[in-house]
Amino acid sequence: MASIREVAQEAGVGVGTVSRALNGSGYVSPETRKKIEKAAKKLNYTPNELARNLYHNKTGIVGVIVPDLDHPFFSSLVKYIEMELYEQGYKTMICNTVGISRREQEYLDMLERNMVDGIITASHGLEVEEYRKQTKPIVSIDRDLGAQIPLIGCDHAKGGEMAAELMLAARRKKIFIVSGIAPKVLANDRYTAFRQILEKHGVTVLQEIMEWNIFNWESYYKIAEEIFCRHPDIDGIFSGDLAALACLNIAQRRGIRVPEDMSIIGFDAMTPTKMVHPQLTAVRQNVELLAEISVNTLLDMVEQRKNVPHRLILDVEMQHGGTA
Repeated sequence: MASIREVAQEAGVGVGTVSRALNGSGYVSPETRKKIEKAAKKLNYTPNELARNLYHNKTGIVGVIVPDLDHPFFSSLVKYIEMELYEQGYKTMICNTVGISRREQEYLDMLERNMVDGIITASHGLEVEEYRKQTKPIVSIDRDLGAQIPLIGCDHAKGGEMAAELMLAARRKKIFIVSGIAPKVLANDRYTAFRQILEKHGVTVLQEIMEWNIFNWESYYKIAEEIFCRHPDIDGIFSGDLAALACLNIAQRRGIRVPEDMSIIGFDAMTPTKMVHPQLTAVRQNVELLAEISVNTLLDMVEQRKNVPHRLILDVEMQHGGTA
C-alpha cells in the first residue's frame, strides 16, 4: 500500500499539503487538491483513519448501550442508529447489557478514557449518578438522566391514552396491564395515562409488574399463563409487544375469541406483531426517526455544531390490527 510520502512525491507537493487536503484540516488550492486526489487514486492510497481521527481529537466511534438485542425494539433501534452513524462517517460499538452487569459501567469508562466520542444509551440498569458524573457527550433514549444529558423519546402518555380509548370503545370492564417499571423512564407514562382514563370511567384495571430487564419469551409466556389462571374473567390486555403476543397465544389456546371477547393492545408495533393472526393492534413508535434524531443530537454535541434541546418527544400512532 502506498504511503503519504509517495502520494506527495507523485503530486509534486509536500507531505503536509497532502495531509491537509485529505484530512480537510487546512486550506489547499482547488488545483493542488485535484492533483493530490489524482495521485492518491493512481497509487491506491488509503488514509490512516486512526491517525486522522487522532489529529482531530476523536475516535470516529460511538458507543450504543441497550438492554438486550433479543428484544425486537432494541434490535431495530440499533440497526437504524448504526446505519445513521455510518452515513455520517462514524462506526458503532454496541453494548448489550443483558440484565445487571458491568458492561454499562465499562462503556462509560471507555468514554471517560476517550476510546469513544460519545454514547447513546437506551439502558436503564446503571444508577443515574454514574451518568451525571460524565462531562463527555451522552444522549439518553427514554430515561431522564438529568439536565445536562439530552433526552429523546416518544410520547408514551399519548400512546396510553390511545389504547385506553380503544378499550372504552370496545366496552371492556376488567383489564390487565403487563409492564416493567424502571425509575425516571418515559415508558412508565403509558401505563399511568392508560389506567387513569379507564378508572375514571369505572373500568377495573389490574397490573403485573415484571423485572424491567427480562426480555425472553419464556418469561412473558409464563406471566401470561398465570394471569389467565388467576383472572379468567379479564377482557382486556395492554402491554409491550412481546407480552401482548404471549397473551394472544394463551387466549387462542383457551378458545377466547379476540377481539370479540377480549381486546389485546401492544406497544411498539415491531415486525413480530404483523406475523400473527389476527395482526396485533399496537401503539407504534417511529424507531427510524428516534434513531436519526438521537444520532444527530449526539453528533451536534461531539462536533460542537450547535446547542441541543434537553428534551425532545416524538409522536406515536396506532397500528390498527385485529385484536382490539
